[in-house]
Amino acid sequence: MQPAGVAPLKVDIVKKTFRSAEGVTIDVLRGLSFEVRQGEFACLLGPSGCGKTTTLRILLGLDREFSGSYQLPEGSPKRIAAVFQEPVLLPWRTVEQNVRIALPPRFKGKDLDSLFEILGLTPVRSLYPSELSLGLARRAALARAFATEPSVLFLDEPFASLDERTAGRLRRLLMTVWAARPTTVLMVTHNLREALLLADRIIVLTPRPARVLGTFDLRLSREFRDTRTLDDLALEFHKRFPDTE
Repeated sequence: MQPAGVAPLKVDIVKKTFRSAEGVTIDVLRGLSFEVRQGEFACLLGPSGCGKTTTLRILLGLDREFSGSYQLPEGSPKRIAAVFQEPVLLPWRTVEQNVRIALPPRFKGKDLDSLFEILGLTPVRSLYPSELSLGLARRAALARAFATEPSVLFLDEPFASLDERTAGRLRRLLMTVWAARPTTVLMVTHNLREALLLADRIIVLTPRPARVLGTFDLRLSREFRDTRTLDDLALEFHKRFPDTE
């Protein structure tokens, strides 16, 4: 249940189109409408190319060429954080400097020890991005996002291109830091098992032009979502959404 007086993330995109190099208009989003409750971890799941990343770009204010509207939690665009498929770290700054550069003035002297400890970054605080593995660079990007204490966090397939062992470790770290610093999360993924492991609710999209096909609620505590349980959840999901990938 939504806490009284707290605004959710609300999305109502009537239409979003692109024009191809050949001059052809392509419908990407049409009638895309959903909400993410305060403190909820929601996953936006859909086939590749359906418009998931485009949706995030709109919500981040990076794409204003669309019809419709959206409302951010607490109406505070200054408290938005995002983690993309690439870590996007400044190569001439250390890990700690990359994290601190995103902090607002009132947080400049913030103690980051516990955050670095949770993410296993304490030994590499003084290293530069070129000295990090991709997995460590992804951890630094997560630290930068959570350090700002955002009211909403957008994740665009942050574990893409990682081997499954590394991705699994980072998913667990994400859950640990999110549990310690709960915030509203909307994560884009096309990986069903990842969504089943992380989410409170999965918002399922159709192929392009994307709209909401339905939602899948996950009420089971994450600590009980082991391999067998994920298999059962996946079967249940495919019974409800048989045409999804």
